[in-house]
Amino acid sequence: MSGAATNYEVCIAGTGSYVPERVLSNEDLAKSVDTSDEWIFTRTGIRERRIAAEGEFTSHMASKAARKALEQAGLEASEIKLIIVATITPDTLTPATACYVQQQLGAMNAVAFDISAACSGFLYAMKICKRLIADGAFENALIIGAEKLSAFVNWEDRSTCVLFGDGAGAAVLRRSLPGEGEILATEMGTDGNLTHLLNIPGGGSACPITSENVGTHLATLAMQGKEVFKHAVNRMKEAAETVIRRANLQAEDIACVIPHQANLRIIDAIAERLSVPEGRVFVNLDKYGNTSAAAVAIALDEAARSGAFKRGDNIVLVVFGAGLTWAAAAVRW
Repeated sequence: MSGAATNYEVCIAGTGSYVPERVLSNEDLAKSVDTSDEWIFTRTGIRERRIAAEGEFTSHMASKAARKALEQAGLEASEIKLIIVATITPDTLTPATACYVQQQLGAMNAVAFDISAACSGFLYAMKICKRLIADGAFENALIIGAEKLSAFVNWEDRSTCVLFGDGAGAAVLRRSLPGEGEILATEMGTDGNLTHLLNIPGGGSACPITSENVGTHLATLAMQGKEVFKHAVNRMKEAAETVIRRANLQAEDIACVIPHQANLRIIDAIAERLSVPEGRVFVNLDKYGNTSAAAVAIALDEAARSGAFKRGDNIVLVVFGAGLTWAAAAVRW
């Protein structure tokens, strides 16, 4: 005899973020590549980015962000049942960075694994965990977006090295209690026909790094910026509109939009197309650059802690990344 299907509501119980101490400004970059603060800022909206210290890995940043999220959620690491780390810059190809995070946190009761969806990874993890918690498979989950992109940047290529930085953001998801918030709707998508627009071509099984090609920067980020821009705006708009509709919201119902922090022109285009007032769009791109999977996670934590929205408000997160991948979530805080 089968009973009724379990379908718990899921909330974000806590957030946390971490960025390295070292600041690399546009003026600093201008000393090593042919660029300037004006050139970078007018094209991207970025003023500076953070760079991990020597010996500071993706897992270390992830764990520091996770501890803050756990503290805010009122949970001990031993209570966490699932850890997903979204990253394209893992400590090692195997084991997963999430395994290192589990060890560093002492979260030995958690299942731990990584996902790779570039800048969309944090919201991919959110959708996965929402479903796993909603159907009763796990009581809670810790999702983390963490990147050490400085290890995968060609510091001689001014078209890419000015864009990226290091950092981590985390969130604790769990079953909602009466009167608490809820993840209202999620959406994600992929277009593998466009893998060539943004990638790290070397370092995998298709192109191992050897003594013959080690100096050719194959294991660094390569991007066709104009094409990425076009697809990013269209896909982010579609994904955001989808979750807004599924959550039965209107543009005026949204207290804050937290977009992927990659380029201010993309952010402005998304705000315009969604008809969301400029003051309701959260931006910290100028301080950190593009931190890939960490970007929207760091922005979520900073927006929440700065009072950009309050309990009961509706927020929308929307992202886009290599793959090409995109995702969005509508959340009642």
